[in-house]
Amino acid sequence: MTAASPNSSNARSGAIRRIGAAVVVVAIAMAGYFAFFGSQQRVPDATFTLLSGQKVSTSDLKGKVYLVNFWATSCSTCMQEMPQMIQTYNRFKGEGLEFVAVAMNYDAPMYVANYAQTRQLPFKVAMDDGSAARQFGNVQLTPTTFVIGRDGKILKRYVGEPQFAELDQLLQKALAT
Repeated sequence: MTAASPNSSNARSGAIRRIGAAVVVVAIAMAGYFAFFGSQQRVPDATFTLLSGQKVSTSDLKGKVYLVNFWATSCSTCMQEMPQMIQTYNRFKGEGLEFVAVAMNYDAPMYVANYAQTRQLPFKVAMDDGSAARQFGNVQLTPTTFVIGRDGKILKRYVGEPQFAELDQLLQKALAT
């Protein structure tokens, strides 16, 4: 039997260390994902500054069913979904649905204000300084929409345009309770 060379032993232990480090990184990433996006995650404490300058916080919305939609005027998917978001809001506002459309911090305020005015957006429109996106799990992709129940728990997170039939069913159920 021949002894393993020192180089092959070092290479093997280095590979084991790299695999172990990768396993740790994956475990931490999964724990973070499930901690934030796991079922029934509580909505973060966040404050939104509306175009009017008024401030609305998630604590102000407690007890209500509401959507928080992170979007940008430069996002083609956001522009595509916005008419359906308006229809969804108009369909459910009589049942108590609230809606905050949060423009990303890189969006020019004058573009957001112009879009909101020319499209007559019927819900609250806010400008983010980056803090709300961070508090909601470091949102970077738009559109990202959160559905929050009366108990302040996140019922669903949509990245990209929601399946509106599914969203309608979720809102019907949440508003009925």
